[in-house]
Amino acid sequence: MLVTFLIGAISLGTVLLYGCMGETLMEKSGHLNLGIPGIMCMGTAGGCLGIELYLKGLADPAAANWFLLILLSILFSILFSVSAGLIYGFLTVTLRCNQNITGLAITTFGSGLAQFVMDTYVTRKGFGAAGKLISRGFVNDPNANGVLRVFFSHGFFVYFAIILAVIFTFVLNRTRVGLHLRSVGENPATADADGVNVTAYKYGSILIGSAVAGFGGLFYIMDYLKGSWENASTIEAFGWLAIALVIFALWKPNYSIFGSILFGGLSIAAFVLKGSSTQKELLKLLPYIITVLVLVFTSIRKKRENQPPASLGLSYFREDR
Repeated sequence: MLVTFLIGAISLGTVLLYGCMGETLMEKSGHLNLGIPGIMCMGTAGGCLGIELYLKGLADPAAANWFLLILLSILFSILFSVSAGLIYGFLTVTLRCNQNITGLAITTFGSGLAQFVMDTYVTRKGFGAAGKLISRGFVNDPNANGVLRVFFSHGFFVYFAIILAVIFTFVLNRTRVGLHLRSVGENPATADADGVNVTAYKYGSILIGSAVAGFGGLFYIMDYLKGSWENASTIEAFGWLAIALVIFALWKPNYSIFGSILFGGLSIAAFVLKGSSTQKELLKLLPYIITVLVLVFTSIRKKRENQPPASLGLSYFREDR
């Protein structure tokens, strides 16, 4: 049971990890995007549509090519989620609209459009076979060693998420691009005066972050649920949990790897452990309660490296520089 629980925690945590990484990248540029849940829904719709178009050309969905399945799902997921990010970026960067209101509008729009696309253009025929192919890991024998099953029974998207988290950490902390991005989030006026293209960095972080967050929704449907759309409405809930994870991980992608597994485990525990409905609902609240405690603790300590970007949520007016 422990092995099964850990496998489930890592799998569900991967959904949160993608959303968290996307949001972290945006917040590093000073943009609080509450549209992450909607963007994750858009990534789901796009990726599933790409898979649907590919499967329609096959007589037997079980004969689908693994590489093409992954490639098309990623490309279509990026197309849809980046489109949502572009709308958010245009409104908040170019038009300098309120980031909170814009993000909430993106969430409403994204979840509604995803449901429309899935109900209208996606038949989901063969999704089960495609989902099993995408989620197939290196170790698939239920009688194999428990440690091997925990770490090597996952599909491509789990390892891809961990690799991205490591890359993001390196870029943010060890490269000039990361330094410029963090300077834009801390003080865009100073960065602008130093010759940094503030607008380009803001758009770049929003679009890349949106693409990464979109993978979370796609992974949830095609890997964690093995191609099922029955519980798709919960994607939005995981989007909000991913935003909370950003605070818990102190805006550090490498911390979010472990935080996502913890949050995934707590989410699963609410369904696995026996108890009253009240106890289970309280267990579901634990990730948010822990996040609040972390926020309070870091605020008291006031260590600058554990604080959010100074310009987070604030529009940049170059004329006020």
